[in-house]
Amino acid sequence: MAAKSPAPPPSPVARFEQSLDELEKLVQKMEQGEMSLDESLAAYERGVGLYRQCQAALEQAELRVKLLTDPTDPGQARPFEPDAG
Repeated sequence: MAAKSPAPPPSPVARFEQSLDELEKLVQKMEQGEMSLDESLAAYERGVGLYRQCQAALEQAELRVKLLTDPTDPGQARPFEPDAG
């Protein structure tokens, strides 16, 4: 039998979406107010970690957009403003 190869790691977008989904569920659970103090502290700690993961993913996405907009000078990139249609 051939060994099963490990699944490829999730893409940054998938990791962001998973983290955001988990964070939203965690917030809902905490808002119900039925957790013990220890559970609340652990949930808060996990939430901070998830928030930081999401923030880092958004910063990476912003950098990628800047590099795609002007690879020679990403510092001059302006924020995207959609047409007020």
